[in-house]
Amino acid sequence: MDARQAAEAAARASYGRLVAYLSSRSRDVAAAEDALGDALRAALERWPLDGVPEKPEAWLVTTAQRKLIDSVRGEQVRSSSKATLLLITDQMAPDTEGFPDERLKLLFVCAHPAIDPAVRTPLMLQAVLGLEAARIASAFLVAPAAMSQRLVRAKAKIRDAGIAFLVPELDELPNRLEDVLDAIYAAYGAGWEYAVGAVGADPHSTHLAEEALWLARLVVQLLPAEPEAKGLLALLLHCEARRTARRSKDGSFVPLSEQDANQWHRPMMVEAEQLLAAAVAVKRMGRFQLEAAIQSAHAERVRSGSVDWAAIVHLYDGLIAIAPSIGALLGRAGALSAMGAAQEALALIEDIPPVIIATHQPYWALRGHLLQRLGRSEEAKLAYGRAIGLTQDAAVRDFLLRRISIEDDR
Repeated sequence: MDARQAAEAAARASYGRLVAYLSSRSRDVAAAEDALGDALRAALERWPLDGVPEKPEAWLVTTAQRKLIDSVRGEQVRSSSKATLLLITDQMAPDTEGFPDERLKLLFVCAHPAIDPAVRTPLMLQAVLGLEAARIASAFLVAPAAMSQRLVRAKAKIRDAGIAFLVPELDELPNRLEDVLDAIYAAYGAGWEYAVGAVGADPHSTHLAEEALWLARLVVQLLPAEPEAKGLLALLLHCEARRTARRSKDGSFVPLSEQDANQWHRPMMVEAEQLLAAAVAVKRMGRFQLEAAIQSAHAERVRSGSVDWAAIVHLYDGLIAIAPSIGALLGRAGALSAMGAAQEALALIEDIPPVIIATHQPYWALRGHLLQRLGRSEEAKLAYGRAIGLTQDAAVRDFLLRRISIEDDR
């Protein structure tokens, strides 16, 4: 691995952990990100000349801390800047090998009541998990410039309001938990877009799924009595158990209904079922428990060889009642189609406002499938074509192209 690759690997593997660590000391998320960016640029300059350091993360932390100190010293020093300088200097350990992982702390900071609720999850995705603003904007159906402005304002709010970089007291945690779980789920979704072995897969995306699973476990450890935390971890484990089955040996995409259930990872599924059972026993149902229950219903195929689609539709009804979303509507429509009710499914998704589905790839893929089942061939081709245009994964594009070819062969 050359110096550039080593720097890129360190950034992919540790960006969120380093930003969280630096932010917890500087109390300034934006300044921590800038300092880390400067440190990474310095690594690209120095490592080719000096060699890759034995401990790349420690080198980046030390360099970034110096950048933070230099930036404070270069200001017309305010009293707050002096305090920040003293804080960073006092906490700058000579050996940074064992610096703590502050990501969970920063997640709860970003979920502070003073932060605009609409930007909490995007802020966590950028500051803690390293997603770019443009990618976050796309996921939240917002213009990139608007999302960037919101994130800048949120970081300034953390700095100017002096929000403490501490895990809240236990009685405060539940009020912030929903936003934290939303961000972890969104991060897992961003990483789960690519299965193991996918052609052109982004290594950072794959790494995100692992990070999200780790954070989900951490939240369960922190809040063992919270059923939604267990529900989220159960959901992620069910999804992760199927990762390798999502691609054939030649890298082709395999949809859930066509996957070989024998390839699913049984220990993960067993753990997921245990977590879900413990969560449901609390009798405080929530979004993630219902989503985990839907995945549990799919997992029944391992034992019975079939899926109870009526039960899945019922679970989606409950999910839509408490947490309506385009994903839940599409999931219900897909289950209806599997029951032979393609016309009802199409009517359901056609009620979704056009502004929401304009660039939503799963909508167009499902619409193409439903129209195909209803014998509306030309409309199906148009829908599949739009889905193909919105797909970044080459294997998924090939799968959709095969759907069109099947229609042409009829």
